Amino acid sequence: MIKRYKVAEDVKPQVKLLIVATLVSVVIWLASWYFPLANYVVYPLQLFATFVHEGSHVLATLMTGGSVQSLTVSPDASGVVWSLTNSWLSQLIVSSAGYLGTTLFGILLLIWFRFNYSSRNALYFASGFVGFMTVVFGLLAPIWNVFSAKVGFFDVAFTVISGAVLTAGLFAIAKYASMKWVNFSLSFLAVQCLLNAIFSLKDLFVISATSDAQSDAANMAAATGIPAIGWVMIWIFASVVMISIGLRAYAVSQQSKQHDLPFED
Repeated sequence: MIKRYKVAEDVKPQVKLLIVATLVSVVIWLASWYFPLANYVVYPLQLFATFVHEGSHVLATLMTGGSVQSLTVSPDASGVVWSLTNSWLSQLIVSSAGYLGTTLFGILLLIWFRFNYSSRNALYFASGFVGFMTVVFGLLAPIWNVFSAKVGFFDVAFTVISGAVLTAGLFAIAKYASMKWVNFSLSFLAVQCLLNAIFSLKDLFVISATSDAQSDAANMAAATGIPAIGWVMIWIFASVVMISIGLRAYAVSQQSKQHDLPFED
């Protein structure tokens, strides 16, 4: 017998806002495929997701004892982190960190909002994260490693300018927007991270299946002997599991003392 469920009352406001943010995000992404002008709407979001992706590589490198020579973001919303790792395991962790890190970032934003922590502080954190990555690894690291970093002046200039604009924009929303728009912006940003991670993995799947182009999956294939497309499938599976767990945490009722999903018969 199949039971009918409804979401608990304390979850409904956040769920409704998440649904609205998701629908708006999907409409914008679909519109960008057919109407080129819509790309201008999603472009800053794509750049933000790229900073999160590359920033995840940076954090994974530092946490495993490696060093970062540069972080760059390109006008086509792709990005590159040049780093030195000190072990085979470190290389695997760093290569996997980009896609999974973007997924985790989106999930953490959702959970932060769901449990009524300050949405403004979350946007301040997002602004600070992009700003830190821009200044330290987008600007200072290439200067410090000027003779070994494989980046050009234009790469550094675009990274610094785009990072500065994103940092200022997120900070301005957090400081000056009404609470209604701050909450929506946080939900919208979280959804964008999750959608970008899934769409990027879809694109990586096509690239890995049809070419030998350089990518995180290709790096993993070279290090392990497992085909690049195999790593893409592993990352897709891991992302789906992470999103499922994150959505469950998002739906947990704060009023319930149990650890069950907040559904009523």
